[in-house]
Amino acid sequence: MAAGLALFLVTGCGEEGSRSNGPDALDPKADITKQSLTVSIWDGYSPEDLPARVKDDLGVPVKIAHHATNEEIMAKLTAGGAGGDSDSGIDVAFVSGQYAQALNEAGLLEPIHADLIPNLKNLYPEAQKLAYDKGNTFSVPYTWGTTGICYRTDLVKQPPTSWNDLLNPPPALKKKVTMMTTERWLALPALKALGHSVNTTSDQELDAARTLLLKAKKNLLAYDDTTFGDRLTKGESAMAEAWDGWCPTSDPKIEFTVPKEGSDLWVDTMVVLKSSKNKEAAHALINYILDPEIHSWAAENILYKVPNKAAMEQLDPKVLEANAPLRMTPAELLKGESIVDVGEAATKYTRLSTEVAAGS
Repeated sequence: MAAGLALFLVTGCGEEGSRSNGPDALDPKADITKQSLTVSIWDGYSPEDLPARVKDDLGVPVKIAHHATNEEIMAKLTAGGAGGDSDSGIDVAFVSGQYAQALNEAGLLEPIHADLIPNLKNLYPEAQKLAYDKGNTFSVPYTWGTTGICYRTDLVKQPPTSWNDLLNPPPALKKKVTMMTTERWLALPALKALGHSVNTTSDQELDAARTLLLKAKKNLLAYDDTTFGDRLTKGESAMAEAWDGWCPTSDPKIEFTVPKEGSDLWVDTMVVLKSSKNKEAAHALINYILDPEIHSWAAENILYKVPNKAAMEQLDPKVLEANAPLRMTPAELLKGESIVDVGEAATKYTRLSTEVAAGS
């Protein structure tokens, strides 16, 4: 997911297309073979043969590039300011939901033209209810999931039920716990343990979370956003804050749980930039990815759930059996609190993260 939270970009270099604010301005009969796209994505977040398949099936040339973080691509997309007048060279970006919301509020996104994406019909009805973009008006969800505690059943005597079990583990587990440092997810366990929203902008609530996180830091083995699953598998750690799909529950000794205080609902999305000159091809690409055969790749290989009912229904039963988080239903996911853009208050989370990382 974004940071784990994936991002997937498409840069275009094709024929000049429509550049309008209206969702009715695209040409459904446009010759997309005269448009070309460059896709930049976190390594391993799409099939390696995606460019070849798109070229064969749609006639659109595609190149792949990689970007490291949501923050990195956001800097590129917003460099020209709001309004969409400055062309970043990017047609489609795969960013997390709150970042899609921020881009839309900055006037940088093209509305989603549903008539050009007939495979939207494959999505679960719940995918229309996401707080950052109800109705999928400016974004299309790619993957979704939640955050919880991933743990070794043979090393943790009492299965964790609360975020406090992670923040203040029993003596035997001290220095055997990892947490994440990506800003909103560093704050999440403390905010939820204190009964606060993951989207709070209250200075008082964030200060309380900072205090709790600094106390928790003394018990940690490490901050780890990427290899916590490997640490658990090797027995180097016993418990980790984890995105569901990255908890290696295919190992019979490892389980994933959502604490009783609740958690988040994160989503990685596809958006079309208003400045794009290749909007028809961009929509065709999104439609292609929503094909069950293509979209199911993400669930089977990244082990993140996809909000595509048709894709999830065709997963190999053995994959579902071996990976418990994949079996969470959309209704269960929607019990989580959607992470949304908090505007200028985002700097408060940056400051909190910086201070906790530097603190002792």
